[in-house]
Amino acid sequence: MTVNKISIGQIKIHGLRDGYFYLDGGAMFGVVPRTLWEKKFPADEKNRIRLGLNSILINTGKFLILVETGIGGDLDQKFFDYYSVKREPGLVHSLQRLGYQAEEINFVINTHLHFDHCGGNTYKNKKGEDVPSFPKAKYIIQKGEWEYALHPSERDKQSYLKHNFLPLEKYELLQLLDGDREIAEGVEVIIIPGHTSRFQCVKVHSEGKVLFFLGDLVPTSAHIGLSYVMSYDLFPLETMENKKKVFDQAVEEDWILAFNHDPEHFFGKVKKEDNKYKFVPLVMSE
Repeated sequence: MTVNKISIGQIKIHGLRDGYFYLDGGAMFGVVPRTLWEKKFPADEKNRIRLGLNSILINTGKFLILVETGIGGDLDQKFFDYYSVKREPGLVHSLQRLGYQAEEINFVINTHLHFDHCGGNTYKNKKGEDVPSFPKAKYIIQKGEWEYALHPSERDKQSYLKHNFLPLEKYELLQLLDGDREIAEGVEVIIIPGHTSRFQCVKVHSEGKVLFFLGDLVPTSAHIGLSYVMSYDLFPLETMENKKKVFDQAVEEDWILAFNHDPEHFFGKVKKEDNKYKFVPLVMSE
């Protein structure tokens, strides 16, 4: 059974899922041939693969911190059909199943501002206005990512939907950072360029244990191989270099890794055999 709850020392972490969607398998695996990646992620008739919209909820005992907010529910039907979005069970509903309300979240961390990572930042109220989904939270975003999202290149402007993040500034919930920062005791964001220039991962540590939220640095367990890099990455060579650095430290210090888009695994580990990195799923006893 997939592990969806772990403890890092005194810190409790839950895996949450906004739902699933489909993206082109070739784009998700870059230069890796379909004959290789399809063994791990079978494609549909449109060459698409099923991906999870995963988040984690970090409970430090003092703060509730949500990492990523999925795709959200306010996009038009054409968009949902194009990506075959299935919001099962939905992020807010997932929180409610755990006994939490949106108003209880203290911080929301977006690794970056592509629509499948921050779509649930906001929702449309009864007046049709885009308002923050977590009204008492500070939204943690890198300044460079924010600036790029406001003026993206032609290459990836379709990935940034401004209604997902502009209301955060209007409602004074936006907290822009410029580099690595501790958000709460045992929780910090770390800049790891590759997918975007100011992409941030999340490191949770307590009592000698570490969880590292990979985001789109390593979107699924099938992307453990160093050459398995998305075509969506703006700086693929940096992605490869930074994956290796993270994996080496993860192996040495026995980190637990959290995956943003794996449709089955929220968490796992990595091991190194014959100079290659391999995914190790968590078992329930952990």
